[in-house]
Amino acid sequence: MTQRFLFLAGSSRKEVTENWEWLEQNLLQTLSIFENENDITTFVKGKIQGIIAEYNKSHEIREDDDTDKFKEAIAKFRKLFVMPEEEKLVNYYSCSYWKGKVPRQGWLYLSINHLCFYSYLLGKEAKLVIRWADVIQLEKNATLLLPDMVCVSTRCSEHVFSVFLNINETFKLMEQLANIAMRQLLDNKGFEQDRCLPKLKKKSPKKVSALKRDLDARAKSERYRALFRLPKDEKLDGHTDCTLWTPFNKMHILGQMFVSTNYICFTSKEETICSLIIPIREVTIVEKADSCNVLPSPLSISTKNKMTFLFANLKDRDFLVQRISDFLQETVTGIHGSLASLLCQLLFSNMRGELWLLFSGAINEMATHPGYYEDLVEKSMGKYNLATEEIERDLHRSLPEHPAFQNEMGIAALRRVLTAYAFRNPNIGYCQAMNIVTSVLLLYAKEEEAFWLLVALCERMLPDYYNTRVVGALVDQGVFEELAHVYVPQLYDCMQALGVISTISLSWFLTLFLSVMPFESAVVVVDCFFYEGIKVIFQLALSVLDANIHQLLGCKDDGEAMTILGRYLDSVTNKDSTLPPIPHLHSLLTDNGDPHPEVDIFKLVRISYEKFGSIRADVIEQMRFKQRLRVIQAIEDTTKRNVVRTIVTETPFSIDELEELYALFKAEHLTSCYWGSTSNPMSRHDPSLPYLEQYRIDLEQFKVLFALLFPWACGTHADDLALRVFRLLDHNTDALINFREFISGLSVLCHGDLTEKLKFLYKIHILPVKKMHTPDYRMYLRLWNQETKAKLENMKDLPKLNQSQFIELCKTLYNMFSEDPSEQELYHATATVTSLLLEMGEVGKLFCSPAHKDEDEDDDEEDRIPACRSKRERVRRKPCDGETNSCITGPLEDIKLEDSSPKDTATSSVMLISDDETKDDTSTSSYSVLSAGSHELDDKLQCEDIAEDTVLIRNGGLPHSDWAITFEQFLASVLTEQALVQYFEKPVEIATRITNAKNVRKVGHQHMSVSDYEISLSG
Repeated sequence: MTQRFLFLAGSSRKEVTENWEWLEQNLLQTLSIFENENDITTFVKGKIQGIIAEYNKSHEIREDDDTDKFKEAIAKFRKLFVMPEEEKLVNYYSCSYWKGKVPRQGWLYLSINHLCFYSYLLGKEAKLVIRWADVIQLEKNATLLLPDMVCVSTRCSEHVFSVFLNINETFKLMEQLANIAMRQLLDNKGFEQDRCLPKLKKKSPKKVSALKRDLDARAKSERYRALFRLPKDEKLDGHTDCTLWTPFNKMHILGQMFVSTNYICFTSKEETICSLIIPIREVTIVEKADSCNVLPSPLSISTKNKMTFLFANLKDRDFLVQRISDFLQETVTGIHGSLASLLCQLLFSNMRGELWLLFSGAINEMATHPGYYEDLVEKSMGKYNLATEEIERDLHRSLPEHPAFQNEMGIAALRRVLTAYAFRNPNIGYCQAMNIVTSVLLLYAKEEEAFWLLVALCERMLPDYYNTRVVGALVDQGVFEELAHVYVPQLYDCMQALGVISTISLSWFLTLFLSVMPFESAVVVVDCFFYEGIKVIFQLALSVLDANIHQLLGCKDDGEAMTILGRYLDSVTNKDSTLPPIPHLHSLLTDNGDPHPEVDIFKLVRISYEKFGSIRADVIEQMRFKQRLRVIQAIEDTTKRNVVRTIVTETPFSIDELEELYALFKAEHLTSCYWGSTSNPMSRHDPSLPYLEQYRIDLEQFKVLFALLFPWACGTHADDLALRVFRLLDHNTDALINFREFISGLSVLCHGDLTEKLKFLYKIHILPVKKMHTPDYRMYLRLWNQETKAKLENMKDLPKLNQSQFIELCKTLYNMFSEDPSEQELYHATATVTSLLLEMGEVGKLFCSPAHKDEDEDDDEEDRIPACRSKRERVRRKPCDGETNSCITGPLEDIKLEDSSPKDTATSSVMLISDDETKDDTSTSSYSVLSAGSHELDDKLQCEDIAEDTVLIRNGGLPHSDWAITFEQFLASVLTEQALVQYFEKPVEIATRITNAKNVRKVGHQHMSVSDYEISLSG
């Protein structure tokens, strides 16, 4: 029996070919010295294994490289679903997909941007591809028939998967990938793989891909940062079970130790017993203590303030000590004291600001970024943008009743903090309600401390709350609705009917009750928030509803319900406060009805913990994921509706067609974010811009859509024509076009009349081809746009077309018909129109030529022209019937158009070229043109006054400066040929093109579907 061995495996054919060529050059010649096949086999196997081992050792890829089996899965994934190399596969799982009532067993492939399924059963093939960005709901359900079922919903359909070997792992990964997609829709941040993964222990088996390890590490780091309120860039290195000796109760507390670059943390198994954070910058000594029965494998950590923490029961103590030592060598000593010493000080003084810094984790960021705030203030002051304008408008609305903000000193500090943060995080900039929260922070903390507290609030504790669309607050509003449904079900239906929950939650959550409670009471809520996080806000909100349940059930409208809740919150008091009562905005707006009996804030907080303290942070995060999908997709739908509603009156397209076109436009933008583009995605998607400009595409993306949707996209000059159209639509010359500009061009080509289409064709050939960013080009578009806005454009507003531009126009016409059924008839008609326009241009040139032109110069010019001609471009001319040989002179003699079946016309002195020449790919067009002229043009474009019929001349040819035609002449010439009239008047079915665009599949490009691709069966 012949033995077969797999010598080479790779993710692409190129990789395999390169490896095989190396074997041929370095190994095959050596095999001739062996006498039998067994020796050859043993030698080859040993040699290859040695090469692989040496390569892995020298490149240190043992931990991060994917296994051969996974590489095979990657190759299969790319081949089955036609995905480019940029699309990274994370993992794949065996499962069943339910198509109707029939399950199909196959493989589920989860990549960064797509969920894919493939099955081949009984000769039938099934494929499914869903973009994560189109998922609106992701749920794990269980029924009697399907105990482990995952339901994936998009706007179009619902898909059910079951029979997983490990449903929990699969579902967690699906959640994480969907979250990445939502983040991309929200702030346009694409996924970047982290190459700096934590080191594996020696005994740790590597069973998953490097990308899966990366995502697992990200998820663990997120939980770690949330648990200990650490900076957002802190990465968890590892964790292990252990015990901590607590001297205050002389006990060994069972829990887990977490180690990262800058912190050593510990939390007990029971959440409320013990939590410890040791900044590594405060650590002085890490040493292994002697083991004993009471303290097996102990580890002692000492800090600068002479405190010692004793850990025990560490499974891999040596490895842990080495990791901490490595981090100690990399850590720069901070300027602040240890958290433990600060906590001791706080026990003896009322230092609310320091407590907030401690509990929020802001103290760590401030300690590791000395001087950052001062530099930011210096850079941001004196600069103005939309954020600073909004800040100035709201400065005097920030706690105006408090004495601290009734003078310029307090206002100036508030301005500096808000402006510095707007420059630190331009994605957020400034949002209303930030001024209220920041003003309270400044009352209890120094200016720099208030800045870092604001950073902690906006970027970690209240994620996405203060962006332009308050996505985080909307997400937590949905979470609050779910919690209300669970904890106050008898009130839920009433509140939903009145629409009260959505109204109260935004004002309560965005300002942490500061805008609806008396100031001295609301500050207590802020204390609890910095200690426990968002769960305190949910607990208090539920307590307020629960306390007013009977009055709310009797409400007839939302106004009555809001009055009841407003009076209750006005009555919340803080008897322990030493501050004088400060009126707040909400109390000033309520009516003069009977006040509610006083409610003690501490009693309200205690009741909230007793009744609703069972709400866990991990449950809230799970609810947030579910609501985030819903909210972001709802925002995307709202954006689409607003865009369509804005431009539906400007275009003949129907609402349904505009929605489909918008989905394709957005999909092309997302595709470039997935797999790269020539421009930065951040510059093409800005959620703060008006709806019409939130998504913009560059030239490369436009070329894809042009080929799929535009009726003139055919022939060899499709890309060149796409460039011309793009430049015309790019009104502000920023090399990006928005959806309105895109639709304006498509509308003309699909629904415009003959004159509009010809005018569009004429315009795109006036602008220069290659020099897109020259000052003349930008000035020309700007003046043109101003003129067309001031009045309706008529034919005389259009500049004349010079000879080079006319040649390019003719090339476009010939290529436009290459796939039309009436191709030959259209070619003949185009030749006739071209000849007629050439004669018109020559006649016009005779009138424009200066009378004193030197004849000798003309002779020199004629002498130089033949040297530039090729044999194929020599003049072969037929005299006009009834005309003298002098009827066409100069440059017209350089025009050659031959026809295999010529037809005589009284106006034409040129003929079509043969069919063979028409199809010749090497020719620049369906005809050859040599422009007359004795000198080359300057590098710069020549531009005359726009009001005097501007003529833009493109560098690279030898056109006659006086040769030109007008749009009226071009239009009149086309109207003489019925074939061309019928072609340009022919209606275009955009619905068919949209359908084709949604289903098209190109190698190296994503399927251009609006949502998910219907499962395809073949066999």
